[in-house]
Amino acid sequence: MPVNEANPADSWWSNAVVYQIYPRSFADSNADGIGDLQGIIERLDYLSQLGVDVLWLSPVYPSPHDDNGYDISDYQDIDPLYGTLEDFDRLLAAVHERGMKLVMDLVVNHTSDEHPWFTASRDGGADGPMRDWYIWRPARDGMEPGTPGAEPNNWGSFFSGSAWEWDEASGEYYLHLFSGKQPDLNWENPEVRQAVYAMMRWWLERGVDGFRMDVINLISKDPALPDGHAPEGSRYGDGSPYYVCGPRIHEYLAEMHREVFADHPRRLLTVGEMPGVTVEEAKLFTNPARRELDMVFQFEHVGLDHGPGGKFDPRPLKLTDLKASLGRWQTGLGTTGWNSLYWNNHDQPRVVSRFGDDSPAHRDRSAKTLATVLHLHRGTPFVYQGEELGMANAPFTSVDDFRDIESLNHYAHAVADGADPERVLAGLRAMGRDNARTPMQWDTTQHAGFTAGTPWIAVNPDHTEVNAKTQLADPDSVFHYYRRLIDLRHTEPAITHGDFHMLHPDHEQLYAFARHDTASGTELLILANISGADLAVDLPDGWEHSETLIANVPATTPLTTPHTLQPWEARVHRRRTA
Repeated sequence: MPVNEANPADSWWSNAVVYQIYPRSFADSNADGIGDLQGIIERLDYLSQLGVDVLWLSPVYPSPHDDNGYDISDYQDIDPLYGTLEDFDRLLAAVHERGMKLVMDLVVNHTSDEHPWFTASRDGGADGPMRDWYIWRPARDGMEPGTPGAEPNNWGSFFSGSAWEWDEASGEYYLHLFSGKQPDLNWENPEVRQAVYAMMRWWLERGVDGFRMDVINLISKDPALPDGHAPEGSRYGDGSPYYVCGPRIHEYLAEMHREVFADHPRRLLTVGEMPGVTVEEAKLFTNPARRELDMVFQFEHVGLDHGPGGKFDPRPLKLTDLKASLGRWQTGLGTTGWNSLYWNNHDQPRVVSRFGDDSPAHRDRSAKTLATVLHLHRGTPFVYQGEELGMANAPFTSVDDFRDIESLNHYAHAVADGADPERVLAGLRAMGRDNARTPMQWDTTQHAGFTAGTPWIAVNPDHTEVNAKTQLADPDSVFHYYRRLIDLRHTEPAITHGDFHMLHPDHEQLYAFARHDTASGTELLILANISGADLAVDLPDGWEHSETLIANVPATTPLTTPHTLQPWEARVHRRRTA
């Protein structure tokens, strides 16, 4: 893949905006209650009107759906729930006809336990030819196989419980960092790597424009698989030091680039989801000269509101913590790395409920303010379906309302360990992944225009007020504000190329920063009041009467100092420096 080895900002994706589609919840064309490819095709004009450049599809491959499609049983087909390969080809052609690109989700840390690779690995026994395609280990010495504590090490799964599953038939355990139905592939085996690369080339030859790579920095494990540190009172140890950015991760990604992407004639995009990645590692992964990835998803900022008990023990976000985190990534990656910018995705609760204010008084304005802050940073913004409408968390009232394996497992384990069920439910309501997975809100009808059938998960009842049809007709809506932000990124070079300077880093209400682009002689000032109260701001020198590029409150007077920002007000100003 041809790249500029000096500055990622010169790449085509530097001023692009990516829109993530969660196909199960986007649009259902056949009334079975589950979104599908034809439904996406029918809504492409909406996405074209929004102005996004790239669509990222969460997995649409065949799957038992233990983890809603992230447990893949066939990498080279389409699940009948979503359609056929012919439907996919029609979708891809329709996306390209509208000048957009389409990126697939690549899930190769693990497969489904129903994938033919795993069934051959399991059923062939310890000496079978595909045994080494997955990570198998015997029980601990002196322990009875299959009993608590006999697992090969003490690692816990991301989805609760042990990271090891006992297979009585073959007499060993297999590793699964996620669900027991998601066995981890053994990337130490070169046959595994070549099979993955061949699959990736197959999709590129079909015409897709790149990959978002699920937990790709977990594929390299320390071969010794040592025990992790177990906090006092915990059954399981933290294995992350032995699999997060493991010993061969850069080798594997460089090999993948050579085998799949190097000198490809089309303009592709590679994005690595990397829980636990540091700024220093991300600089290596995204440095164009190293030829590994174009950009990474980091998780630091979406962990800032996790309490002592983890993600389901939320605490209020401190704005100074958020600014310190995002500012460190802005300056840390500098001009040799690249940021992915996001608030929402299929794994995160809705940002207007999480970091904003989803009350009727401030919902629209806080949604616009958070969008302004994110989109004016240096990097490529990702918009998750419904974010452009200000969709909010769902009012889940019972554990029966949830569908996600992570939430259901957490509830079962926590309650079994003696936790108060209502306290556990409160954590799920705030942070559960199902908040992002309720159906897209297209209109005011019974199921929000998502389906004529019964949706697989309940529609948020607020769809009668928050929906695409209403917002398309309102020029002051959240949708049209996102459209203007996207257009601004396409036309204002300082957003892509400008340096970044955080202002007032210790202020707990004001998020302010400046972007300066020497080549165009342009400087931008971004001011955002992250609160429900008025805020007086002293402007930096020289910004009085500057040009307003975008604001979520009508500008009735020139910008002067001191300037009072209304609750959840955001403004972007421009001045010429040359």
